[in-house]
Amino acid sequence: MFDIPFAKPSITDREVAYATDAAANGWGKKCYEYITRFERSFAEYLGAKHAIATSSCTGALHIAMRALGIGDGDEVILPEITWIASAAPVTYERAKPVFVDIDPKTWCIDVTKVEAAITPRTKAIIAVHLYGNLCDMARLREIANRHGLYLIEDAAEALGSQWQRQKAGSVADVGVFSFHGTKTITTGEGGMLVCQRDDIYEKALLQSNHGRKPSKHTIFWMDEVGVKYKMSNIQAAIGLAQIERIEELVTRKREIFAYYQSALADLDVDLNPENPGDVNSYWLPAVVAHGGLSEEKRDAMLEEANAQGIGLRPFFYSLTRFPMFSHLKESPVSAKVCRAGLNLPSFHDMTEDDLKVVVAEVRKGLST
Repeated sequence: MFDIPFAKPSITDREVAYATDAAANGWGKKCYEYITRFERSFAEYLGAKHAIATSSCTGALHIAMRALGIGDGDEVILPEITWIASAAPVTYERAKPVFVDIDPKTWCIDVTKVEAAITPRTKAIIAVHLYGNLCDMARLREIANRHGLYLIEDAAEALGSQWQRQKAGSVADVGVFSFHGTKTITTGEGGMLVCQRDDIYEKALLQSNHGRKPSKHTIFWMDEVGVKYKMSNIQAAIGLAQIERIEELVTRKREIFAYYQSALADLDVDLNPENPGDVNSYWLPAVVAHGGLSEEKRDAMLEEANAQGIGLRPFFYSLTRFPMFSHLKESPVSAKVCRAGLNLPSFHDMTEDDLKVVVAEVRKGLST
């Protein structure tokens, strides 16, 4: 038996010290101290003007929906393959998710199909940087501008990726991030909303705090009904320590991916791409096999690997396969990729022996 999970965080003495200080001293007047420091450090790293720490990326995206005025009857375009949290907040506001097939090379939204999905009800496009891979932000920005739409980056999985020297999540009108325990940096559970525009920030800040303005003369006055997705001070303390180590953490992700890329180079598979001028942080290495790998064979391969303690996992499903969206037709590229794809372990403390075990298991599974 092995002990190679697909992901786990890197926690050092720095995270422990910050969290201990927050637990011992971060109360009363200091109850938001680490939250404020984390938001400032995160925004500075991204080159973003504003950041709001949240309890999850799902919460951050829900705040974005409200801040951008997306509501009943509106339509939001997003890729067919992504985690459910990219679509769920759209439905919270009784708007309609409109799914577009993915690009076979990037596994992100196919920009050539976006325009055909736009209707008079379309309000926004969500660009999901899947597994750290980057969307074509230039073309999406041009389409959004031409049709008067908001552009949102779901960068939950792309912290550290760079699109043409701009950090993922800082390019669109709003960006959202996840700090789940599987992500490149973690707060256990948590997220962040970032933006450059003051007007969007003010609306998002109002929504994130029960609908009350910080400038009001009394803390108990509400201007509208908002939501509450607040991150705790202790979580933010861990997040601050993590963002201070971000270059180290991303570098290690890239080293692990480079090992897989070299070790699997002779197989008939695709791995996460990195386009010229971009930097992929490779949050989670993925392998998509060409021909000969059915979903049944893939799942049997993963079952055998996991029984041995090797944390392989399947590619995300097409959202149209879920009961709530099954009335929609599954798109051809999404159907092919999600059935033939798998994710490989990628955590900071992986040893070379761990990597060799994973590679051997993948090679064995694909050969049979």
